[in-house]
Amino acid sequence: MKIPVMIPNHEYDIILERGALAHLADYVKIQGKVLLITDTGVPQAHIELVSAQLADCDCYIVEQGEGSKSFTVLQKILSYMLAHDFQRSDCVIALGGGVVGDLAGFAASIYMRGIRFINFPTTTLAQIDSSIGGKTAINLDGVKNVIGAFYQPSLVIIDPEVLKTLDHRQIVSGLAEALKAGLIADAKLFALFSRADPMEEIETIIYRSLLVKKHIVEQDEKETGLRKLLNFGHTIGHGMEACYLDSLYHGEAVALGMLYFIENESLKEQVIKIYEKLGLPSTCDYEKEAVFTHIAHDKKASKHTIDVVVVSDAGKSHIEKMSFDEIKARL
Repeated sequence: MKIPVMIPNHEYDIILERGALAHLADYVKIQGKVLLITDTGVPQAHIELVSAQLADCDCYIVEQGEGSKSFTVLQKILSYMLAHDFQRSDCVIALGGGVVGDLAGFAASIYMRGIRFINFPTTTLAQIDSSIGGKTAINLDGVKNVIGAFYQPSLVIIDPEVLKTLDHRQIVSGLAEALKAGLIADAKLFALFSRADPMEEIETIIYRSLLVKKHIVEQDEKETGLRKLLNFGHTIGHGMEACYLDSLYHGEAVALGMLYFIENESLKEQVIKIYEKLGLPSTCDYEKEAVFTHIAHDKKASKHTIDVVVVSDAGKSHIEKMSFDEIKARL
């Protein structure tokens, strides 16, 4: 299945197909060199299968986890590319989850002022959300994604088969972003979580989630308005994730953050029941001031206010400007 993304001055395809990893060469036509950036969490069999299909491929492996989204790791990647004579006509391929996609995409965006970038997401979270839309970034001084660029991939390839190598917690963490997409813009997607085993409907869930993000990003690439809806759950969620990086996955933090901004109590009860079914947390012991400190440094924050996303019903959401005092009261 091919899903075209049409952003002004840039168009690319998302390929959603079971087994795509095994015939990557059918979609990726590259004359020059490829730097395959991946991490220690990606199965070696995946890395070897991709490398074998590319004529001139170097592989750069970083440590799994948010710690790799740093200036130190970024500089090492760029130095490697320079030392190995990568040119503007060459290409970077990200093989991994959101961390790899963010890091590889940012490296591609700034090396020689931008070279071709292809994303092959291997986690639920990346397939559902982070692999499309062009957000690339690293973290700085404990602040998530504060250094980065909007840099669109030239192709995204999604193979649901690779999810079989993930543990249950990783899969469920990614599904939180699909639940987010349903809550903000697609009531039918949300309903899938209530009536079915998500893994039995995983292709439909990925597809509908991608359509939500595609529709929003095509209208607002640089997050000046509508795209802020995709941040539902992230305001408080990012604060929790930053404070408890060793114990909370990104999707788990977002799931917790969403509950603070669902204004329909009946809907909130439904969401909590879905969390219980999936194994997502609905409560978390946290230090209020520590979380708030991170929220105050959020990219969406101004001096005294922050734009948050509020859901009134399944598929219905809006952006609301709240003061820091109002956010603190919700905490």
